[in-house]
Amino acid sequence: MALFEPLFKALNDAGVRYVVVGGLAVVLHGHARLTVDVDLVVDLDEGQALRAIDALVRLGLHPRVPVNPRDFADRSIREAWIRERGMQVFSMFDPSNPMLVVDLFVDHPVPFEELWSRSQELELRDTIVRVASIPDLIRLKRLAGRPQDLADIEQLEAIMKAERTREDD
Repeated sequence: MALFEPLFKALNDAGVRYVVVGGLAVVLHGHARLTVDVDLVVDLDEGQALRAIDALVRLGLHPRVPVNPRDFADRSIREAWIRERGMQVFSMFDPSNPMLVVDLFVDHPVPFEELWSRSQELELRDTIVRVASIPDLIRLKRLAGRPQDLADIEQLEAIMKAERTREDD
């Protein structure tokens, strides 16, 4: 997690409303598996989206596509990206550290307020991170439906079952 802590600290310090989803969220819930990026659902309110982008740019991240990163905050531009490019995520990377890749959803796969209200704050060594709930992760993984997502669903269901068993004891 050391690689990602500065990212979460920067987002938290900037007051960004975000929720970690994808493979890293699965790892944070307790299933050890390899993941190569950070998938984030951010509040797409223009001010919030700008805060997110500005925090990422301050960390040295650059968009994978040749655009002004602040365009991400403009709803009409995001809608054009979806319509014209079939874009699902806006990917940013750190040229000095190719292991640091952040994918921002350009549209909310689940209404943001629902995702936010059910998310959990987990403590890392030097900061906290907001992670999607296991039921929301399962929902998102079902929507994606790739082989890795289906394997993640099995692991997430096992984690939920184990948590329920501990609560019943």
